Amino acid sequence: MKLLLTSGGVTNDAIRDALLDMLGKPIEESGALFIPTAQWGQPQCSPESVWMSTAGRWPDQVGLVDLGWKSVGVLELTALPSLEESRWMPWVQDADVLLVDGGEAVYLAHWMRASGLADLLPSLGDKVWVGVSAGSMVMTPRIGPEFVDWKPGESDETLGVVDFAIFPHLDYPGWDENTLEAARRWAAKIPGPAYAIDDQTAIAVVDGDVRVVSEGHWEAFGA
Repeated sequence: MKLLLTSGGVTNDAIRDALLDMLGKPIEESGALFIPTAQWGQPQCSPESVWMSTAGRWPDQVGLVDLGWKSVGVLELTALPSLEESRWMPWVQDADVLLVDGGEAVYLAHWMRASGLADLLPSLGDKVWVGVSAGSMVMTPRIGPEFVDWKPGESDETLGVVDFAIFPHLDYPGWDENTLEAARRWAAKIPGPAYAIDDQTAIAVVDGDVRVVSEGHWEAFGA
């Protein structure tokens, strides 16, 4: 898959241009599936927040379902184990892009495995994955204990599709735990490369090539 790993969504022209390059056609001609699953594992999320994200109703925010897609459907991963693969797999295969919302990344990784979507990823080479926060972090090897809110075990491991970790929402207003100093402490405990990115930044991954796309603030750590 082609990955557009964002902190806050498609929040500026640079990130939008990267998305268009990955799609290879206009947004208005592209079909999307929205995955809200990560929100259910995050204590700060609620049925209201899931609806607001699904409906594109967050105040003063445009950057995921509300970009002008030809079509948008909802793919709830917790429902998929109760369905035959032959029912839901064509929905994924027919979509041009998967829009994966934030929330709790370890919870999302669990349901990606349990649903079968994780096993399907290697066959989706022509699809685009647009992650927001946990929807981006789930593709990394681990997220660090600071970001684990769903704890059936003690692991902070996620899917490891990419070889770097992500600290999202850098310097987000009012979030004292998301400072650059906190990101540096976090990165010191993460083996391998890592990035701290703000909501005006994304990491684009295409055919193994990793590129930071930003109109904001970011920092790289490690190798």
